Amino acid sequence: MIEDVVRSLGYGTLGSRLKRIGEKLQSQTQEISNEVAKAELSASLNPVLATLDRNGSLSIGHLAEALGQSQPGVTRMVNKLKAAGLVESQPDEKDRRVNRIALTDRGVALVWHLQQTLWPKVMLAVKDACAGLEGSLLQQLSQLEDALDEQPLRKRCSSDSLPDWSRLAQEMEDPR
Repeated sequence: MIEDVVRSLGYGTLGSRLKRIGEKLQSQTQEISNEVAKAELSASLNPVLATLDRNGSLSIGHLAEALGQSQPGVTRMVNKLKAAGLVESQPDEKDRRVNRIALTDRGVALVWHLQQTLWPKVMLAVKDACAGLEGSLLQQLSQLEDALDEQPLRKRCSSDSLPDWSRLAQEMEDPR
């Protein structure tokens, strides 16, 4: 078997390791989305929808800030959501030079659907994959990668009786 160099080099390749884990989580979330939510939408767009749902309309700059991503990247995601009819641009009431991004009625309906199906299932599945992680950060990352390989997210949580999204999201928020 060939050596996993990214894993072997530890902290020296931490960014690559986190990206790899992120891509695996995105891919497995997409699988759940395809079978559970029946949403023809990239799973990578869910954080944008959730941010707009929680905060209401936002400028691209504020949306990028809330997501911790670059403005060009957020603009690309917003354009995909616009093309799908899920968000729209509205001029800011105080400064007409600024456009605010808001969910359309179709976007609101999709967010509600995702809150009933995909989002709680993914949250519980990832929580399950992370349960029992111990040791240093690198050890925990190894355990998480192994857990996702052994049992993907789609097999970690049934869709039967998912908890209320707002309660679940509140319980899972980062306590900082």
